[in-house]
Amino acid sequence: MPARIRLTRHGRKGRPYYHIVVADSRAPRDGRFVERIGSYNPNTNPATITLDFDKALSWLDKGAKPSETVRSILRKEGVIYKRHLLKGVAKGAFTVEVAEERFNEWKTRNDAKVSSLVNKLTLDKQSKAKARIAAETKKNEERLAKLAEARAAEAKAEAKASEAEAEEKTVETEVEAKANEAKEEAKVDETEEKTSEAEETSAEAEPKEEK
Repeated sequence: MPARIRLTRHGRKGRPYYHIVVADSRAPRDGRFVERIGSYNPNTNPATITLDFDKALSWLDKGAKPSETVRSILRKEGVIYKRHLLKGVAKGAFTVEVAEERFNEWKTRNDAKVSSLVNKLTLDKQSKAKARIAAETKKNEERLAKLAEARAAEAKAEAKASEAEAEEKTVETEVEAKANEAKEEAKVDETEEKTSEAEETSAEAEPKEEK
């Protein structure tokens, strides 16, 4: 059976993840497979990879051909390099111990590189989050400042309106007081006039003394 190591798609639209499987190269892409040896999730940064290292290496030794994407995954995980080292051991170029030492050195460097990338991405994410929070805080402060300014203007307008109303009432009171004063004066004048007329009438009514 011509075996092929490839991906089978899972997940929902827009957020797929993949199983790494060994299947007959003649089978449909998402059809039946012989064995599942890992998974690949490109939705995380960096992508999340789980892999049965020994099974992947074993299938390569059996002649299974990886797809381009799977080959890239196997290279990142060190399977391709480990197989290269084992070929060197088989040819007598170096011992198994030397091969293991070289692989461990490579793995240490690779892990450090991945760790550095993860740390950088984490710091970038935190920096972006801080910048976003700062921008939102500034926006809220500006909005509150505008709201306070609008309220102050409204309060000032209300104060002016109250002041104008008070002045208007004062004027009305003064006008009313003057009107009342004029009425009182008119009443006094009328009373005095009536009193004067009464006195004149009384004087005319008194009998004149004979000479």
